[in-house]
Amino acid sequence: MTAVAPEIELLIATPDNAPEIAILRTAAADELSRQFGHGHWSSAITVKNVLRSLKHARVVIGRANGAIVGTLRLAPKRPWAIDPRYFAVVERPLHLTDMAVAPDRQREGIGRALIAHAKEIALAWPAGSIRLDAYDGLAGAGPFYARCGFAEVGRVAYRGVPLIYYEWRAHEVQGEKST
Repeated sequence: MTAVAPEIELLIATPDNAPEIAILRTAAADELSRQFGHGHWSSAITVKNVLRSLKHARVVIGRANGAIVGTLRLAPKRPWAIDPRYFAVVERPLHLTDMAVAPDRQREGIGRALIAHAKEIALAWPAGSIRLDAYDGLAGAGPFYARCGFAEVGRVAYRGVPLIYYEWRAHEVQGEKST
């Protein structure tokens, strides 16, 4: 059973949030490793990693009861594993990476709230789409992204890692609002 999204405050992260974001992302990676074994998701995240990501992207955090319970990163720069040939040609795509929800707070609607906020940011940017990749396997979050309105646009193996590409197109939402 999925709980209704809790009251969370959605904010753009600052450098002061970096230590807590690193702890959250590492905890999420550790939980995936516990459930599915060691894999590409098993990396510990450092404060330095988070600070670097803040320089060229908008990092969104979700806070509940004073603690960061979720995060994601939106950037105009294409990540290494995204092959643009699989995606619709749009002006200014954003790329979603580094999404994590605190393991003890998953299945409460926090991830859906973060994605909804990311879509609002994309519309205001303005961006033509949000692109992402998910692991193609049990540890992957592909079904979650599909439930959040992302369409599967391709399956690839990048450096031996099976991935599924997903895309959310902003113009489709804007078109729905105007009809």
